[in-house]
Amino acid sequence: MQTTNGCLRHNGDAPSTGDDLQNGACPSTANGQINGDPKIRSQADKDIIRLIGQHLRSLGLNRTTEQLIQESGCRLDHPAAAKFQTHVMNGEWFKAEIDLSELKSLLETPHALVEMKFLLLEQKYLEHLENGHVLEALQCLRGELTPLKHNTSRVHELSSYMMCSTGEELRGMSHWDGKGVLSRQKLMEKLQVYLPATVMLPPRRLQTLLSQALELQKDHCLYHNTKSTHSLENESLLIDHMCTKEQFPCDTVQVLNDHCDEVWFCRFSNNGQKLATGSKDSTVIIWDVDPVTLELRHRKTLEGHSYGLSYLSWSPDDNYLVACGRDDCSDLWVWNVETGNLRVKMNNSPEDSLTSCAWHKDSKKFVTGGTRGQFYHCDLDGNVLDSWEGVRVQCLRYRNDGKTVLAADTHYRIRGYNFEDLTDFNIIQEDHEIMSFTCDDTGRLAMLNVATQGVHLWDLEDKVLIRKFQGITQGYYLIHSCFGGTNQVFVASGSEDNKVYIWHIKREMPIAVLTGHTRTVNCVSWNPTYPSMLASASDDGTVRIWGPSEQYCVKRKHRSQSPSSNTAV
Repeated sequence: MQTTNGCLRHNGDAPSTGDDLQNGACPSTANGQINGDPKIRSQADKDIIRLIGQHLRSLGLNRTTEQLIQESGCRLDHPAAAKFQTHVMNGEWFKAEIDLSELKSLLETPHALVEMKFLLLEQKYLEHLENGHVLEALQCLRGELTPLKHNTSRVHELSSYMMCSTGEELRGMSHWDGKGVLSRQKLMEKLQVYLPATVMLPPRRLQTLLSQALELQKDHCLYHNTKSTHSLENESLLIDHMCTKEQFPCDTVQVLNDHCDEVWFCRFSNNGQKLATGSKDSTVIIWDVDPVTLELRHRKTLEGHSYGLSYLSWSPDDNYLVACGRDDCSDLWVWNVETGNLRVKMNNSPEDSLTSCAWHKDSKKFVTGGTRGQFYHCDLDGNVLDSWEGVRVQCLRYRNDGKTVLAADTHYRIRGYNFEDLTDFNIIQEDHEIMSFTCDDTGRLAMLNVATQGVHLWDLEDKVLIRKFQGITQGYYLIHSCFGGTNQVFVASGSEDNKVYIWHIKREMPIAVLTGHTRTVNCVSWNPTYPSMLASASDDGTVRIWGPSEQYCVKRKHRSQSPSSNTAV
């Protein structure tokens, strides 16, 4: 019996066409064992058999694999590729180079042959060095690798390994696994990149396809809110992936009512371990997040503000918190969160209005401004480093580049301001007043709360409106929305109808509407570390913590009443 490209053929049978052989097709035979009317007709079926065979072989079920090959008539790989793999795994480099010549006609580009030969010789050189065969390694380097005139910088790097005195030093310096199955398997995977799939299947192809299918299902799952592991071990392949609403933060699991007036703002720290809330009662409360129970505990109250607090901003390192008031507030407070001490109270002029703030990524500078035309660049001590005159600021954000500040102004637009070269430029323009906005972690997407219009999602790079989210009641109240959940695929916003609305970023209609507050919900904040935790602040004087019902059902039975006035639902 002879073998052709990917299929079995009996002696004396008419050969199949080149196209059939290249694609692993089964040639017809006359004796009925692999008959003239083959069972495997479609290319899809042939591909599936190859995938199954590859997976069975990886499990060590070699006899089962051979039976599959025999009955179907389809081999897993081109015979020349299979021989090449055997020689690579055995470290028979001379034979592997001869095999490359046989595979040359099957490669898609001439460049692929050079790349593959370089990788082979690289492994050969390293194994010679590890074995202490310095002369053979030198011959490989000078007589085989260098004449290829390929990847010269890597050749120079390889030559430096000649100075290694031990195999351990060589492995550490080169980040190589050493001679053996592991390094040769990794080499084979690199080599397979240059071989067409019709010649040799990519490594673990069936697992790759299943993982891709699972990720696509998760991407289409409205309530998927857990980090993907890209592993099939904990997933069922027998049914489609589907998360239920019970796994989503839709239930009130705790009510914080330590404020004695309307709560205007809430924001989790960047590490997710704390929550800051600001109120009309002129206090800021810092709450600790219990990493085990995900309950919040009153840590400390920051007092001494002259006005109600309507905006809070954590420094990127979470050491400081800036507190701002409403339009008539000319003061700004910078607090050291750990000590609870006031770092500085900033008051540049009694005519100022400092209602918003954004931190530079170094946590040493910030910008602040308001609707009366103030726009300051400040250091941690409240010293004004620079200013922009006449910019009536509604909301501020630093871009990830650390140079550009985004500012929503009273002309219904968001503009970029660079304090280094003092340039400014338009980014987006709305038709109605932008009450507030926030950006996702990539800095590309911005979510705007627009007066009388609701929540709009913009792409700041392409400067296009992506989506208008439906359902929210947004008039002229200052409402702050947020991105959140795993990979920030959800957006949430408060509303003047006393509800919290949650949308999937790809859908206009809400996937959840949370009820419980009795007055306008001013602000929402999604915990960046615990994606199942969402906080909302309301004019009803409370902060509600939302979580999935199934996650908390057991914990609720064991909760005891907190000494404070906070309620665990």
